[in-house]
Amino acid sequence: MAGNGAVPPETEPEAQADRSAGARSRAGVLGPVRRAGQLLPDGLIPEGATGSRAHPLFRMFVRWIRRPLLPVMRLWRRNIQLRVVTATLLLSVGVVLVLGVVVIGQVRNGLLDAKLQAAQSQAAGGFAVARDEADNAASGGDSESGRSVLGAGAWLTQLVQQLASGGQGVYSVVALSSHDASPPSGADATANTRGPRAFGDVQPEASISLELRQTLDASPETHRQYGEIVRTDGSEQPALIIGKRLNDADGNPYQLYYLFPFTQEEKSLDLVKGTLATAGIFLVVLLGAIAWVVVRQVVTPVRMAAGISERLAAGRLQERMKVSGEDDIARLGESFNKMAQSLQLKIQQLEELSRMQRRFVSDVSHELRTPLTTVRMAADVIHEAREDFDPVTGRSAELLLSQLDRFESLLAELLEISRFDAGAAALEAAPTDLREVVHRVVEGAEPLADAKGSRLLVRGAGREVVAEVDTRRVERVLRNLVVNAVEHGEGRDVVIRLAEADGAVAVAVRDYGVGLKPGEAQRVFNRFWRADPARARTTGGTGLGLSIAIEDARLHGGWLQAWGEPGGGSQFRLTLPAVAGEALRGSPIPLEPSDSRRRRGTGGTPTGRESAPADAGREALSAPGAGERHEG
Repeated sequence: MAGNGAVPPETEPEAQADRSAGARSRAGVLGPVRRAGQLLPDGLIPEGATGSRAHPLFRMFVRWIRRPLLPVMRLWRRNIQLRVVTATLLLSVGVVLVLGVVVIGQVRNGLLDAKLQAAQSQAAGGFAVARDEADNAASGGDSESGRSVLGAGAWLTQLVQQLASGGQGVYSVVALSSHDASPPSGADATANTRGPRAFGDVQPEASISLELRQTLDASPETHRQYGEIVRTDGSEQPALIIGKRLNDADGNPYQLYYLFPFTQEEKSLDLVKGTLATAGIFLVVLLGAIAWVVVRQVVTPVRMAAGISERLAAGRLQERMKVSGEDDIARLGESFNKMAQSLQLKIQQLEELSRMQRRFVSDVSHELRTPLTTVRMAADVIHEAREDFDPVTGRSAELLLSQLDRFESLLAELLEISRFDAGAAALEAAPTDLREVVHRVVEGAEPLADAKGSRLLVRGAGREVVAEVDTRRVERVLRNLVVNAVEHGEGRDVVIRLAEADGAVAVAVRDYGVGLKPGEAQRVFNRFWRADPARARTTGGTGLGLSIAIEDARLHGGWLQAWGEPGGGSQFRLTLPAVAGEALRGSPIPLEPSDSRRRRGTGGTPTGRESAPADAGREALSAPGAGERHEG
């Protein structure tokens, strides 16, 4: 079980399985569309390829489309000012559009109503004049024939000209014969008395619909219809058409129409549309500018607070916000400054306390060396003469010497910890074959392993595993791991595995003892922490071994990680860069061994290599709780 921060997320077994499955899937999908290691020209799919094999190409197309949009999407997510202004503009455009539609509709309806009233009044007057003219012509005409002095055709033409003379450009007049009229006779038989009459450039029969003509033939009432005036040049113009069936001087019915074009109304409506569009654009821009200014007044202090917070997190504790005014933003700035001041004081107190503690540990450790040397000399003398003492005193002499050994070890480790805390630890790296280091560690741990009944097995020592490391520190780390594995291995084998790949070297120590319980990984590497306080220390550990080991790994720029399961043992892995100063991208040895219960239960196999964590930095190396329960 990996601990917080110390184990990269990608090194988890689930991630390894997912990556392996994803790699096999990609290889199986793209394999048929590859030829000589390259995609087919123009991204074509070979014959026989299934639809699923085109899926990766579709993903490539989607990525190609999304790539230029990523900066915009990132800016959209990170810039609240842009989102607020954009939302304001969109809402403003919506409101302006709705308002424009409503206003234009009302103006259109008003213009139509005014046009209808004026047209009806004008048409009613014209129809009355036509009726009067017909009555006058009929009363003053020849009594025998019943005709007017003028012929019916000439009379109708003169009537149309008379009615249209006062409305040039405002309306047109059209006269059409009625289908109910009797056939012409006499002199009018040779004249076009029933032909259409119009004044102006109007095509009478094309402008009046057949439906309206039939309606007038059926009813003597005044009728109206929205239609189009067809000009002599073929152009069309929307108009209001009002017609009525009348009788001429001979008493024959004919149809008289007034055609009112919407020329002025269209000009007025276009003017209103243009005015609304101009005002709407100006209003939207103005609202956007206002929103930008208003949001900027709010966002600027927030951005300032975010920047100052980042600088505070970086250690610049003297940073403060600039406060002006007495509004809510000003109170926010004052509260932020008070918080920063309080944090600065607390951090300074903690730093001073930490310095005092480190100085105390260092001073005490140094001051104890002189009396400890004297006590050591006296204890050696007493221990050499223990045969002359009674059994109880002789046993006391042996206990005194063993506890002095442990005290000296604790003092040495306290001094080492104080160097790490003070930042005085230095790395003395040199090219080293880790096989030699492992062999020395194994030779030193063999007496303890024999006493415990464990075997120390080394794997991967068939070839050189060379890296630029501080031999003393690496040997100390491995000795601590191996001794802990033997201590907690319950007499079972301890396997030390070495590997090297892609600029990294790794040494893993695997035991099959008590393992790790859930949650214990969170407290690993804590100083003086023990998984089972009641457990006896056969080697007299101090509880600082793994704390120093993680510091040594960090000093190398490497990882020290752990995995374990209750009753299934544990594995500790030390990963170091082959060249000092290089960044690690992965480890040659998987953290979870292939013989773990989970892998055995699911038939899993080791992936062989784990990817480097995204944050393989200081936190990934040194965070407490990297999944280990041993003590030094």
